[in-house]
Amino acid sequence: MKVYFKRAFDDILTNVFLTAITVGTIALAVLIACTFALFFVNAGNLLNAWEKGVKMMIYLKPQTTEAARLDTRYRISRIDGVKSINFVSKEEALSRLKQQMPGRAGLLEDLPNNPLPDAFEVTIVPGNRAEAEIELIAQRITSLPAVDEVEYGKRWLRRFAQVINIFRLAGFGVGSLLFMAAVFIVANTIRLVLYSRREQIEIMRLVGATDRFIKVPFYLEGTILGAIGAVVGLVVLFLGYWTFVSRLQQELGAGLKLIGFFAPSVCLAIVAAGMLVGWLGCLISLKQFMKT
Repeated sequence: MKVYFKRAFDDILTNVFLTAITVGTIALAVLIACTFALFFVNAGNLLNAWEKGVKMMIYLKPQTTEAARLDTRYRISRIDGVKSINFVSKEEALSRLKQQMPGRAGLLEDLPNNPLPDAFEVTIVPGNRAEAEIELIAQRITSLPAVDEVEYGKRWLRRFAQVINIFRLAGFGVGSLLFMAAVFIVANTIRLVLYSRREQIEIMRLVGATDRFIKVPFYLEGTILGAIGAVVGLVVLFLGYWTFVSRLQQELGAGLKLIGFFAPSVCLAIVAAGMLVGWLGCLISLKQFMKT
């Protein structure tokens, strides 16, 4: 195996330009495909978090008395499908807004008065997730005298799920094309190396070298290039992810726990996929070359 690896690394270092093109192609394929995948993973986390309990914000009318607020709270708590209810005063709402905008909290300091209304934060029982059921609960709450507006993200999340499905189809299509393109590039790279060493391979066969002795270094070369390309693509993706999340945290605060990167096991699977691309490219090239 030491001989095989030495021959593989010698070919990689000798054909630097072809190696760079191959690694770059695989890295680009991994970067684009994994960007789609990372978006799907985080979007799925967002939808799963929502499924644990839909939340509604119930905004009260200005000048609502304490008695009217308590009566409204009681009526909302009696509605079938309401899991919990929490009062959010306008002072608390302004404080939350300042925490979510740490870089721009100064803009809120000079307000002549608090423009935010008192509100109730209502959590719906997870079993009541059908749109018709949520809409019925919202209508019943809206009909209460002290309620000014009811806001929840059901319709937005439904549209968001539709967009995710469109992106998922596009991701599968683009990923398949990139996979085939990467295999094609690797195959052409190995084919050029084979033709540059054609006379050497013919001499090896004449002196009795087996096909295995000839092929294994090229399989190792393609696998190594695939692994390097996958690692480069993942590193670039992580740097982009880290930069994006850092800037988003500066703008919106720390409420970004649902935005995460791939688990280590997934990263290993991606590297293994890159190695498979390199191996397949070698397989195609060697089959065509050995026939001739």
